[in-house]
Amino acid sequence: MNIEKERTAIERLKTFEPETEPYWLCYSGGKDSDVIRILAQLAGVRHEIYHSLTSVDAPETIQYIKSIPNVSIDIPHDKDGKRISMWSLIIKKGFPPTRLMRYCCSELKEKGGKGRMKITGVRAAESSRRAKQAGMIKIIGKPKKVQKTAEKIGADYSISSMGGIVMNMDNDENRRLVEHCYRTTMTMINPILDWTDDDVWEFLNHYGCQANPLYQCGKKRIGCIGCPMQSATRRIADFERYPKYKNLYIKAFDRMLAAHPEKEYRWKNGVDVFDWWTGFDSNQLMFDL
Repeated sequence: MNIEKERTAIERLKTFEPETEPYWLCYSGGKDSDVIRILAQLAGVRHEIYHSLTSVDAPETIQYIKSIPNVSIDIPHDKDGKRISMWSLIIKKGFPPTRLMRYCCSELKEKGGKGRMKITGVRAAESSRRAKQAGMIKIIGKPKKVQKTAEKIGADYSISSMGGIVMNMDNDENRRLVEHCYRTTMTMINPILDWTDDDVWEFLNHYGCQANPLYQCGKKRIGCIGCPMQSATRRIADFERYPKYKNLYIKAFDRMLAAHPEKEYRWKNGVDVFDWWTGFDSNQLMFDL
């Protein structure tokens, strides 16, 4: 196990711990969120663990999350107090979630913890996009005001092309910027940004964490059923394993079409939408060649 990386991650959590309230620890039920959960305990920082309920988490993931002590379930709601789910979002947006239109993540996973300092398990090794866009600290919201403050106090920052300020240096100026901004912005600390997959598994094995059972079923990453960020092969596997969710998506697409008669859709029904969205025959779960 990489002891130095563990010590560095713990020091990062201690450095940016809020003075007035606990961290909001974002817990997905995946291996990376298990790491930050254990690290927060080792660091002795005050924290509260929250899982944002997406409505399309795998049943095994939900059962695993329920087995972890002190995890609170955060149910997304809109400004009118109505619950948000993948199904309601599809109808509201009038289009399926795609790699380019990932409204599901912003609405279902990222709204919780407003005004709180959040711990996430983001790692640069997960994708080239994350490697480019993530920093050890990321601040989203009020960009001009945050940049002005950063420049005034001499914080070391860069601008992400996806929005927000990212910082990679643990210094006093960065800490001051975080303390100044986190209540009025979305501020995240990513203590294991520089960890590899091997680092993660060695750490979990060392501390006796068995992790989500889906990893023993061949899953490389834990996410939403049918997530468009997955490969086509993994999406096929999802709907073969969870046919109920295939039917729920099709029903949501039917309701989406009915809710937007003003749109000139190319699809006749929910099955047509599903076939276009996944790229395979919904009746046979095979690619159209």
